[in-house]
Formats: sequence, C-alpha cells, structure tokens
Amino acid sequence: MGRGTDRGTRHGRRRARAALAVLTTAVLGAGVAGCDAAGGDSPAPSDSASKRARTAPVWDTSPESVAAVGDSVTRGFDACAVLSDCPEVSWATGGSTEVDSLAVRLLGRADAAEHSWNYAVTGARMADLTAQVKRAAKREPELVAVMAGANDACRSTTSAMTPVADFRAQFEEAMATLRAKLPKAQVYVSSIPDLKRLWSQGRTNPLGKQVWKLGICPSMLGDADSLDSAATLRRNTVRDRVADYNEVLREVCAKDRRCRTDDGAVHAFRFGTDQLSHWDWFHPSVDGQARLAEIAYRAVTAKSP
Repeated sequence: MGRGTDRGTRHGRRRARAALAVLTTAVLGAGVAGCDAAGGDSPAPSDSASKRARTAPVWDTSPESVAAVGDSVTRGFDACAVLSDCPEVSWATGGSTEVDSLAVRLLGRADAAEHSWNYAVTGARMADLTAQVKRAAKREPELVAVMAGANDACRSTTSAMTPVADFRAQFEEAMATLRAKLPKAQVYVSSIPDLKRLWSQGRTNPLGKQVWKLGICPSMLGDADSLDSAATLRRNTVRDRVADYNEVLREVCAKDRRCRTDDGAVHAFRFGTDQLSHWDWFHPSVDGQARLAEIAYRAVTAKSP
C-alpha cells in the first residue's frame, strides 16, 4: 500500500532542487552574457517553444497540506456506526491506520494531523460545494480534494435529481471561487461511485435494506427487491445521470491546469461487500475508504494525469 514520503526527506530534496535551480540559472546567465559580449548570434527560442513553456501544466506530487470538501463519503458516514459520521476513517484526511488517508500518505501521520482539514458535509450536494470551498480556502491548502455529486442523483425521485446543466454551473462556480481565493492550489476531483453497483451488492443483505428504508438514496435504493420494468428504468435513469455528472466533472476540471480527476477510477471500482458499510451496505466501509485513499494517492502522485 502506497504511503507518503518522510517529510524531512522531502524537504531535503526540495532544498537540493532549489539550490540546483539557482546554480543552473547562474551558469546559464553567465553563458548568455558571454555570448552577447562576444557578439554571439545564437537563435532565440522559437515562439512555439516559449508558448509550451508558458502553458506547461504545474503539478506538485507532494503538496504539504490538504483540505477535503464533499459529502458523506468524505465524512466516513456509516463506516464506524449506523447513521453517524466517522471522519477519522475518511479517505481524504482521516488519521486511521486502517485507512492511511490521502493526507497521511502525502504528509506523514503527524503532519497530516496538523495540516489537513475536512469540510465535507453529509447530505451535501453540488450546490453546497462553493460554501465548503470558501471555508477550506481560509486554511490556504496546497491541495483540495473533492468528492461530490452522489446526492444530486440520490433524490426522492428521478425527476428531483439535479439537472446536468445546473450541476455544471454549480461545479464551475465552486471551481471559480476556489481559483479566485487559491490561485495556485491544486485540485483532485474524484468521480462519483457507480450507485447501481452499490445497489446490486447491498440488496441481498436484509439489514442493509432496512436501513435503506430510512431514506438512503431512494431514487436508486427504493423498493430494493423490485425487478420490474419501472424499477429497472428508474435505476438506469440514476445510473445514466451519474455518468453525465462524471463527464461534467472531467470537462470542468480539464479547463484548469492545476486540476486532476481520477480518470473515472472511483466510478469503475468494483466495490464488494468487504468495501461496503456493514450498517447500510451502501457507503464505503473502513476497507472501502482505504481503497478510495489508494486511488486518490495514485492520481495525485502520478507524474502526468
């Protein structure tokens, strides 16, 4: 299981890279000055090369602080006790040794406790993300981890789901707010899990289905045992809306050079019963949270998106 490097070693490497950069700049500067003094006529960099340098993506694979925004998954809902948040096991910022959250893997356990913050709210929808971003921005995190959108599909009926155009506008607003307040912060955006797969995994558990009746994602989980055409159409409508939301997340993120998605990895992950809460058989269990942390860490530390 991947873990963050030792903070002291990381800082040492950064200092070494900085010193090398200064030395290289000095040497190159001296070389250019010498050529100019001798009347050298070396060609200037081409316009295309200069443009590539100006537009090259900027991504630090070892950010030193993390803020998380989103919904119940990021709060560790139902991972430790029924109908309760358990942020200690959050995939993004939790301190649990069973999960090794994204923050722990990036910063180390001690530093993660001081330099990671969880502003996610159980039940939040995309419309709530801007307010969360504003709170997170006050910490000036170097990385903001986002997982939101499931509750826009998990509504009382399919007609109550957030329209795709509204979802896009709300995510764009949240990203614009984040960029205005944190122009150099990096953003990791998780895809939305496959809600229909979660239904198919949990529907065989009697306890889970009783908890579902308390109001968990009724558009997908309502009348869980029904396989008639109406129920199938309803679930497929939710499935398709989640796919549309994930496309919005990808497209909006792609417009920001300091934003990365998981390339659909969370949506594609095949949650099994071990990765689902043994309270509601829908939200991630502690093991499921650990799998989400692995996916996020791979995406954040990859050399290229």
